[in-house]
Amino acid sequence: MILENKTPTSQLCLQLFKSLLLSVFISLPALAAPAPTVTVTELQNELGNPWSLAFLPDDGGILITERSGQLRLWQPEKNLSEPLKGVPAVYAKGQGGLLEVALSPTFAQDRRIYLSFSEEGKDGKAGTAVGYGRLNPQGTAIENFTVFFRQQPKLSTGNHFGGKLAFDEQGHLFITLGENNQRLTAQDLGLHQGKIVRLTLDGKVPKDNPLTNQSPARPEIWSYGHRNPQGLALNPWTGVMWENEHGPKGGDEINIPMAGKNYGWPLATHGMNYSGLPIPEAKGTHIEGTEQPAYYWEKSPGISGMAFYNAARFPAWQHSLFIGALAQKELIRLQLDGDKVIAEERLLGDRGERIRDVRVGPDGYVYLLTDESDGKLLKVGLSANN
Repeated sequence: MILENKTPTSQLCLQLFKSLLLSVFISLPALAAPAPTVTVTELQNELGNPWSLAFLPDDGGILITERSGQLRLWQPEKNLSEPLKGVPAVYAKGQGGLLEVALSPTFAQDRRIYLSFSEEGKDGKAGTAVGYGRLNPQGTAIENFTVFFRQQPKLSTGNHFGGKLAFDEQGHLFITLGENNQRLTAQDLGLHQGKIVRLTLDGKVPKDNPLTNQSPARPEIWSYGHRNPQGLALNPWTGVMWENEHGPKGGDEINIPMAGKNYGWPLATHGMNYSGLPIPEAKGTHIEGTEQPAYYWEKSPGISGMAFYNAARFPAWQHSLFIGALAQKELIRLQLDGDKVIAEERLLGDRGERIRDVRVGPDGYVYLLTDESDGKLLKVGLSANN
């Protein structure tokens, strides 16, 4: 027996049309949300080759070093201060000068400010020095500045001072020291050149440093085989210190410096001399007894300051590492998965400015210093999250 379809033809056509329309909508790809755009706000543009910045608590402003020897305070309402008094004399030649500024982890109690700088010796050569003093309540002077560490011996004629400062969660101060353009010193444990050192907040040697009581090794040394470290930051997710450093021509690298380890320079490198010839002491890129970088660039961006992004303001930047580029004049964003770099993004290349320091502010924005005679303080964010 044949059953007849009693549904009117017009109704069948309507149902068919609805089915076809629904299938079209289902098959269409979802519209992508517009990508957030990077925003840049220029806060200050009259800095003389600024090198480093540090945020004072409670919206107290930003301390900024200028390589020629000035420490200044920038505040939104008052703009840029006159140079603070009490800052040590510096060797302002070549890459030398007033370098890093950092607040003590106990600043709320002691108002202690740490400064690194290049210091001239009796023979005209220089080395990196570090000291601290107290920021007065008016923010106009550093009181009772005391030098507690000096790179020995002094070998630099203007190159490779390092001078980055960072604190770990156990109350230690890490200091990066360049090899003063004297390559093999980075492998000599009796010298400070080409090393990262670890001290207490008062400048003493921790008892658990890896080379304590191993004379002639210097007990301050934490790691060695570094060339010219220009970035130093504590990973907020692991509590482990990270460092970046300039290679020669090629071979800029990121390291995770561990106690007593050798990071290779100049025996192991991914770079070459600026002349295009091999590094005379180099034996390859992988040398037994040395550590491989966590990440490196075959072509040097000229990497500088760096900061981990762990703020809530811009979720798209979570688990990123920001690094300035001096030679390639960009802000580099590395996306991390654990200790691995899984993506690299280049930002601000259209501005054509050498980026010297990179910090994440208390407000979740990224703050930059440009290394120019009319250097700038920049505030960087994402428009879609404002």
